[in-house]
Formats: sequence, C-alpha cells, structure tokens
Amino acid sequence: MKVKGIALFSGGLDSTLAVKVIRAQDIEVLGVTYITPFFSDIKAKTAAKNIGLALTIIDITEKHLEMLKAPKYGYGRNMNPCIDCHTLMLKTAGGIMKGTGADFIFTGEVLGQRPMSQTKQSLHVVAKNSGYQEYIVRPLSAKLLPETKPEIEGKVDRQKLLAIQGKGRKSQIELARYYSITDYSAPAGGCLLTDPMFSKRLRDLFAYHKDFRIRDIELLKYGRQFRIDNSSKVIVGRNSFENETLQKLSEREDVLIHMVQYPGPTVLVPYKSDGATLHYAASLCALYSDAPKDMEVVVLCRKGDISHTIRITAALRGEAERWMI
Repeated sequence: MKVKGIALFSGGLDSTLAVKVIRAQDIEVLGVTYITPFFSDIKAKTAAKNIGLALTIIDITEKHLEMLKAPKYGYGRNMNPCIDCHTLMLKTAGGIMKGTGADFIFTGEVLGQRPMSQTKQSLHVVAKNSGYQEYIVRPLSAKLLPETKPEIEGKVDRQKLLAIQGKGRKSQIELARYYSITDYSAPAGGCLLTDPMFSKRLRDLFAYHKDFRIRDIELLKYGRQFRIDNSSKVIVGRNSFENETLQKLSEREDVLIHMVQYPGPTVLVPYKSDGATLHYAASLCALYSDAPKDMEVVVLCRKGDISHTIRITAALRGEAERWMI
C-alpha cells in the first residue's frame, strides 16, 4: 500500500519545497491549508495549482478565536500566538491523517528560521501539544531533529531529507532551482496578527467589545478608526475601495455618514450611537473631505431607511489623531 502524507501547506516556498522533497520518495501527498479572518487560502490555492497538489481548505475560525483570546504560550511581537496557532493546525491535521488513513504529517518549517516558533524547543512543544508528535516530519530540517515514527518504520527515508537551518534563504533558492520552481512568493506577510496596526485595533476590540462578531474583525481591516468611548467607534474610509467596502459591511443598526456638497469619505458608526457620537463622526467626515476646514458644511446621516442631515465644521486634526486607534 502506498505511503500517504498530509502536508500543512501555506503556499510559500518552504512548504512547496517540503512537498517536493516528500513526493520525491514516491509518497502520496494531500495538502491542507487553513482560513480565518486573519489569513486566507489565496496563496496556498495558487501554489497548489502550480505543483498539482490536491488541497483541502479548512475554516478554523471558531477554534482559532477561542485560542487567540488567551494563548497558552502568549503572543509574539504583536498579536500573533504562533506556538498555539501551529499547535492547533497540527492537531487539526492529525485528525485528517487519522480520518484519511494517512501515515504522517509534515510541514515546511525550518529550524531557526523564526525566533519564536521555530527554535528546537518550540518545534518540540508544538508537536507534543498537538498530540501527534511522533507522526510530524519536518523534511527541510529533519536531519537536525529527532527521528520520527515514519522515519523509524521506513515509510520516509531519513537519508533523503534535509538539514537546512537559520534565517538565510540560499539553500531554499538553490533547491527551488533544482525542482524548477520559479514562481514563489516572498516569505512572511500572510498573517494580519503580525501587523502592528491591525494588532492594536484587535486589542481595542477585545477590550471594549467582548461579544464581538466576525464582522467586527473584518471591519478592523479598513479605514481610519477612532475610539470615541467605551461603546462607540467611528470608521472613516480612506479611498473609494474602502468606502465601498464599509458600505457593504454596514448593517441596519449602523449609521452611515456622507458629505452632501463636497467629495468625502464614507463614515461608518457601528451599532448604537448617541447624538454626541454622531456629531463627532460627522465632523470627522468633514475633516477628511474636500470641504474647507473652517466652514460649516452639511453631512447626511442614514440609519436603515431613516436619514437626517447635520450642519457641522471639521474636527481638529490634532484632536482626531488623539482618538485614532
């Protein structure tokens, strides 16, 4: 019976090379990638198509959010809980391995490439906590790590695995040439939780809206955002794409604000808002519009099917920046 491996596949160069190394041993490979509001499957789908890899896409949002609120091993530089996240991914892949009758799981991780999640100790912790430690192979650095059950049993030939380590990419680039891989993305950049601005907004959401929904996370990705008080926030679109997106993400209980006489942004006030909040949101709309900043202007506020106008002057830029998340 042919040996089967489950690849955790991000679509980056390392995970693509790991698939190539394992396939070179005539092992059947199924790719698995994950989606949450913080990372997508776009890169993985493109790369899988390029190398003819069957890819299963799994939405782990619910479990990921539960973990994200209080990760056992904490966050990285921003809101990235890399050790706990990788543990969750491997645990999920382990379930797929059992369900499909596959023999092992493998990843594109490289020893020492990332200071938090790819040290020898971190790789050990992640594998152990996943519940599938003995079945996890890391082909690009396997010779620098303890033997796994698939290697001991001869299902994977350890001598044909590699000993890459460190942050340098020279070995991977040479390997890409060997396998005729020419189209691959730059490393990192795929997870919003590593982004400082997004992380700041997410912390604000966790602090003020503990009953948040997925839409609230989506809204964090767009516009200038202002924390008005413990229950109110204002989002100001920065360009036509963001204006359209805020419009699409709006719901009947939200307030949408637009300029009447001058070009300006779409402003969204999510959920309930009082008069003071709406007036400040209107002044932000005027501030980021083409209207003269010292002149009273008219803005239109709409909630569901009800609308009214407000006459307002632009907010002071310095004051607005103090409220910005």
